Amino acid sequence: MGDVAIRVENLSKLYHIGALQQRHDTLRDVISDFGFRMLRLGSAQVSDLRRRLIDPQSPIHTPQSDDLWALRDVSFEVKRGEVVGIIGRNGAGKSTLLKILSRITEPTSGYADIHGRVGSLLEVGTGFHPELTGRENIYLNGAILGMRRAEINRKFDEIVAFAEIERFLDTPVKRYSSGMYVRLAFAVAAHLEPEILLVDEVLAVGDSSFQKKCLNKMQDVGEQGRTVLFVSHNMPAITRLCERTILLDEGRVLQDGPSYQVVGAYLSSGLGTTATREWPDPAKAPASEAIRLCAVRVRTEDGQTTGTVDIRRPVGIEMEYEVLESGHKLMPHFVLYNQDGTLVFVALDQDPAWRQRPRPTGRYVSTGWIPGNLLSEGTMIVGVAMRTVDPQRLHFDTRDAVVFQVVDTMDGDSARGDWGGQLRGVVRPLLEWSTQFNPDSREGAIPDKVTPMLRIGR
Repeated sequence: MGDVAIRVENLSKLYHIGALQQRHDTLRDVISDFGFRMLRLGSAQVSDLRRRLIDPQSPIHTPQSDDLWALRDVSFEVKRGEVVGIIGRNGAGKSTLLKILSRITEPTSGYADIHGRVGSLLEVGTGFHPELTGRENIYLNGAILGMRRAEINRKFDEIVAFAEIERFLDTPVKRYSSGMYVRLAFAVAAHLEPEILLVDEVLAVGDSSFQKKCLNKMQDVGEQGRTVLFVSHNMPAITRLCERTILLDEGRVLQDGPSYQVVGAYLSSGLGTTATREWPDPAKAPASEAIRLCAVRVRTEDGQTTGTVDIRRPVGIEMEYEVLESGHKLMPHFVLYNQDGTLVFVALDQDPAWRQRPRPTGRYVSTGWIPGNLLSEGTMIVGVAMRTVDPQRLHFDTRDAVVFQVVDTMDGDSARGDWGGQLRGVVRPLLEWSTQFNPDSREGAIPDKVTPMLRIGR
């Protein structure tokens, strides 16, 4: 019992979609709610509302509601010092779970026991008072966590330096950008030494350098023996930070175990990112004013889109994008991670037809081909990006854009050969082997030197 930080038993949360909430606490609430409903409801319901104002006990017809179980019978335990990832597609119940653990939302049934002081970073600016300055909010959040002023003073300079808001420290946070908000919020949550840190996918607001700094800080927090629950769609970050991961789907725990196994199951099941990702709405596409990403696809040699690749066959990573502003020397590139979050390689566009050549406006499709018998078996996660070569500029950087599975068969002509067990490693090249045999040589004799040769592919 003493080593358990979080215990969740049969936790469920039910939302009534479309039901009108009963919150007539004041005369102002009654009048404003009445006016709002007058605008939305039909004549029969308007008459009901008029009667309701005169006689609060009279019945009222409300719209039909739909029941949505955001969580359903969720149970698990997290021990002190564990760093646990929570993954799942949008609507799986991840954020609802953290809100219940943070005591922001009440569960419909079940319970969650928290043993320790909790620091939460669930939404941008959670717990901040918009009229107070950054300095005042640091002390306010520390007080909410139960810290003494002397404790906050010891951490104050470190928090401000981490958040990079020195110039705006005495500015009301309502004037902060979303990036400044999240930098300060994370710095406070991570540095004021909560025993349990709950972090939702708010790190996506920051730039890439700050995201990396946050991930490093969370790793430090975990190594200090504090408990971390980390919700993210960034699978490499999950596998890097968390030894254990819980997969949620439609409010239920689908899988709970080692991160590399759970992440692999999530990506291969079709619940996660797939082998094709498109942005039909230009307003939502990764873009700058000069370049817009349209689609990313995993291609086979014959041009088919696929989520499963034979380890022996080449695989293409295709980027479709639109140049909106001519004259830029572009460098499309992609980054490949395996399911453990390990960087496999970075591939830069080396097409001689466009190298160092300004591109006119129009639509382009750039494909980088990965040779067969190079990648190891398992899940491969691809991030794509676009840079300008001269001057250096990043136009977009989309992590976890597409995912594909590399499958090694038992046919005997891959690097696996006749071995049926596990083969670990980031890559699995098919090497050229040679063996010299001399039956007449005496025992222990050394054969002539053989020049080693590495061959990738067949």
